Amino acid sequence: MKKLAILSAVFGILLLISNSTLGQSKNDSTLCEIETRDGNHFIGTIISMESDTIHFKTDKLGTLHIAKNFVKKITPLAQNQLKEGEFWADNPQATRYFFSPNGYGMKRGEGYYQNVWVLFNQVSFSITDNTSLGAGIVPLFLFAGASSPAWIAPKFSVPVVKDKFNVGGGALIGTILGEEEADFGILYGVSTFGDRSNNVNIGVGYGYAGGGLAKTPTITVSTMLRTGPRGYFISENYYISTAGDYLVLMSVGGRGFTRGGVGIDWGVVLPLGAGIGEFVAIPWLGITLPFKPKD
Repeated sequence: MKKLAILSAVFGILLLISNSTLGQSKNDSTLCEIETRDGNHFIGTIISMESDTIHFKTDKLGTLHIAKNFVKKITPLAQNQLKEGEFWADNPQATRYFFSPNGYGMKRGEGYYQNVWVLFNQVSFSITDNTSLGAGIVPLFLFAGASSPAWIAPKFSVPVVKDKFNVGGGALIGTILGEEEADFGILYGVSTFGDRSNNVNIGVGYGYAGGGLAKTPTITVSTMLRTGPRGYFISENYYISTAGDYLVLMSVGGRGFTRGGVGIDWGVVLPLGAGIGEFVAIPWLGITLPFKPKD
C-alpha cells in the first residue's frame, strides 16, 4: 500500500506539471526573424506562444506581442547570421561573379534569370545540388532579323572541403541562329577557395569556334568579398592568349540585393592588350531575379 501511495503521488505531480504547460507552448530560444503582413521584419527569440499571440524578445525594441494572424512568415536564423543586431542573409547569388561561374552550386530546384544591358538574357536552374543547366540568348533577331547568339551552359560542382574548397566544371555550348557552321563555346574547370560570401576563384578554359579548339587556354581569376548585410565587392578578370597576341579583360564592381533576393550588378570592364592603344572603360549593369520552389 505504501508503494502504491508513493506511485500515485508521483503520478499526480507529473499530471499537474503537464497540465500547467498545456496553456502555452514551450519557450523557444532559437534565433529567428518574424515578417509581418505589413512588411516589417523583427529579429529575436520567441519567449512563448499562446493561441493567438506570439511573445517575441528583440534587442532593440524589447518584448513584442504579435498577433499570430498578423505574422506572414517565421524564419529560423543561425547565430553567425546576426552581426551587430543586423541580419546577414545567405548569399543568394553565390555561384557566379558578373558572368563566370565558380565551384559552388545552387540547391536543387533553385534558379535565376539574369539580364545585362537588356539584350543579354540567361536562365539557369539547378537539377540537383551539384548540377545545373543554363540557357541564354541575345535576341538580335528583334532588329531587322539579325543573326542571334544562343547557348546552353551545363555545370557541375563538387564540395571538396565544405564551405572552404569547391571545384567545378562545365561548358558553354553556343551557336549563332540564322548562320551555318557558327558554333562557339568554351570548356572549363574552376577551383574556388573560401566560403559562399568571401572567396577567390581560379579557372582554366579552352574556347572553340567553327569546329576548332583553341591551342592556348583562357585563364580567369575572380573574387567576391562581402561588404555588408546585402552588398558584395566583385572582380572578374580574364587572360586570353592568341597567336602572338593577348587580351586582358579586367572588371571591378559590386552587387547589391533586396530582401527578396533580387540582385543588381554594376561595374566597369577594362580591356587591356597590345592592340588597344587608348584607355577604354565599358560599363556593366545587370539584374538577377531568383526563383525557387515553395517550402
